[in-house]
Amino acid sequence: MKNLRKIYHKLYQTFGPQHWWPGKTPLEIAIGAILTQNTNWGNVEKAIDNLKKQNALSARVIHKMPVRLLSELIRPTGYFNIKAKRLKSFIDFLMNDYHGSMKRMKNEDIHSLKKKLLSINGIGPETADSIILYALEKPVFVIDAYTKRVLSRHGIMNHEKSYDEFQELFHSSLKKDMKLFNEYHALFVNLGKTFCKKKKPLCELCPLKL
Repeated sequence: MKNLRKIYHKLYQTFGPQHWWPGKTPLEIAIGAILTQNTNWGNVEKAIDNLKKQNALSARVIHKMPVRLLSELIRPTGYFNIKAKRLKSFIDFLMNDYHGSMKRMKNEDIHSLKKKLLSINGIGPETADSIILYALEKPVFVIDAYTKRVLSRHGIMNHEKSYDEFQELFHSSLKKDMKLFNEYHALFVNLGKTFCKKKKPLCELCPLKL
């Protein structure tokens, strides 16, 4: 099996620091993690800009906002009616359990926090872990389609393995370091978009070609 640390260093040498996840506040990052499901980041930025223009990038404002208005503001992300309900559910959870404070949420341990996040309608393991890693700065490795694709194509882990099995590979092989997990996941995304594409991958040019 290829050494995960060697892969990290090779990707870092190729792409450099990724400065991910874009967002000025933990709440903005969490909202972005929910809205980015099934869409590209450019569309998420448009939706977040819409919220900012309405001074609505606030847990309390979104909590009181009618779902119909929220749907219109996040329309650029697609599936906006569904995502508005998901975002409302997350904000309700934030208000009820942490009085609207991401800082209070951060004080909870990873295990119980993830269990709570997964109980929210529309939040799966990838979104929950994105919130935990990027918004709350806790060391969990986010597994996404890019990560699975790269690892399976390089014979490290079968694509059909579960989310938890992929995640455990990183948790057991690397030091649990928030900055490392943040950078590594972002590098996989860059590799997947640039070289390890779903269709017509550029294998001959891949920086991991050994």
